[in-house]
Amino acid sequence: MPGGRLTQQERQQIALGLADGLAYAEIARGLDRPTSTITREVMRNGGPTAYRADLAHRATERRTQRRRQSPPGVAKAPRQAHGRDTEAVREYEEVFTTVLMQTGLPKMMARVLACLCLSDEASLTASELVERLQVSPASVSKAIAFLESQGLARRERDERRRERYFVDDDIWYQSMVASAQGTAQLAETARQGVGVLGLGTPAGGRLENIARFLDFISESITRAAEQARDVLYTRADTAAPGGTAKPGTDRTGGDGAGRD
Repeated sequence: MPGGRLTQQERQQIALGLADGLAYAEIARGLDRPTSTITREVMRNGGPTAYRADLAHRATERRTQRRRQSPPGVAKAPRQAHGRDTEAVREYEEVFTTVLMQTGLPKMMARVLACLCLSDEASLTASELVERLQVSPASVSKAIAFLESQGLARRERDERRRERYFVDDDIWYQSMVASAQGTAQLAETARQGVGVLGLGTPAGGRLENIARFLDFISESITRAAEQARDVLYTRADTAAPGGTAKPGTDRTGGDGAGRD
């Protein structure tokens, strides 16, 4: 199996495969590369719909050059726990960040959220985020404020009175519920338009169809999120040996039920 970095010709083959609608695994087989290599390559360079071979090749060359030219004072990537490959973790973090951006998160907010999610403790201080991401404290503060507003992060003071930022195990449940609520509000707004334009008119009928569709989607998302939470995040006293809390249980021993 060939090793090393992807060549420009291989990137052109990836672009052709994406244009033909091939899955990552099929493209990988054609290049005799691991599927994970193709996935990382595509997701760090715009995703399947925006991938361009020449732009991806130039971007990789720029990243490589920046690493070689980094001054001695620039912080190195932290040593990884559990024997993890530092380079593999760094590349995966880029992929995860790109996918978060494709869901609509701004770049800095996506970088901070990815950093928190990939931390074993699921928490970091402001100074740790500044060091890891090589950005200003103001950038971190702005990103955290945005993530808090979306229910994707929270902050607490630790024993040294430092602000520490956390991601909880149920952040995706909270995010899905918030998304469903926004969809339900859009459905209600569409239905109000039916009353204004008239159900018997083409525009009114269109808005009624929109409202029905969005109602169904909103209810389905909420129901699926609640079912997934019930299955995956069980109470500690029924599912965790030795009293160890399972993901999704709060600090009082509850399962988070009743939160909006």
